[in-house]
Amino acid sequence: MKIALGADHRGIEARIHLAELLVRLGHEVTVCTECNNNRSCDYPDVAYPVALAVVEGRSHRGILICGTGIGMSIAANKIDGVRAALCHDEIAAEVSRRHNDANVLCLSGDMLGLRVMDRIVQTWLRTEFEGGRHARRLQKSPPSSKAKTP
Repeated sequence: MKIALGADHRGIEARIHLAELLVRLGHEVTVCTECNNNRSCDYPDVAYPVALAVVEGRSHRGILICGTGIGMSIAANKIDGVRAALCHDEIAAEVSRRHNDANVLCLSGDMLGLRVMDRIVQTWLRTEFEGGRHARRLQKSPPSSKAKTP
């Protein structure tokens, strides 16, 4: 699977760790940010390239990490076609895929340990969308008329 990965300055350690994990699991990883420990970077500047990679079909799914994960999820969800889910545990990760067909996973670099992130990411990647009544519910959420490509 092709995964777009991005993190602001508060998620760099996790981004590096997850990139290595994803490659070991056989995924193709594209890091969509040049943010590093030497400078602060703004979460929208990271979220938008990852979100666009997913909706434009260059990546199957995206993973974003910031301090809390909240900023990334807000920014990513501004892009039509993105269903970004902020997940703090494996249950939320599974349900975000099974019921909501989340295509972008947002994580907290400050509140989650790397082992917990590993389990969340692996659960999220292996869980399929159920469809059925959940597809009907997703169709009831039309694209935002305010969403714009940055």
